[in-house]
Amino acid sequence: MRAHQRAHRHVTRVEYALPQEAASAGRARRLTSAFLTRSRRHLKEVDAERVDDATLIVSELVANATQHGRSPCRLRLEVSDDQVTVEVHDASPEGPRVLKPSTERDSGRGLAMVRHLAARLEVVGSGRRGKAVRAVLALPHLDTRPLLQRPRNLAHG
Repeated sequence: MRAHQRAHRHVTRVEYALPQEAASAGRARRLTSAFLTRSRRHLKEVDAERVDDATLIVSELVANATQHGRSPCRLRLEVSDDQVTVEVHDASPEGPRVLKPSTERDSGRGLAMVRHLAARLEVVGSGRRGKAVRAVLALPHLDTRPLLQRPRNLAHG
C-alpha cells in the first residue's frame, strides 16, 4: 500500500463589504495594498509588481460591481504560497463582458486589462443570487537557498 502525503498549504484570507458607490474602488485599492504588503508567518512576501497588479484588478472589478451591481459588493482576498486570488461578489445575475477596444468610448477596457494581468479570470455563479468574478495572479517562485547551494545551468558550447 502506498501512503500519500498531502502538502500543507498556508493561506491567508480576508473579506470586506463595500457600499455601492464610486468611492468603493479607491477604498478597495487601499485595503488590498495594505493586506498584501503586511508581513505573514509561513508565507513569502508578495512582490511589489503583484501588489500593483492586484490593486489594479481590484479597482476594475469593484468599479464594475458598484456601477452595474444591484447592491453592495464584497471583496475577498486570498494569499497562498503560489498565488493571490481576488474575488468580487455582487448581486447582479449578469456576468461581465469584455468589450472590443474602441477609441470612441471612455470606458470598457478594464476587463480586458484584468484578463491580461491575471493568470486566470472566471465568473462563478451568475443566477438570482449574483456572481463572483475571480482573478488569480501567480506568484513567482523564489529560490531562497544560498547562492552556493542553488543548481547551476551550464551551457556547453
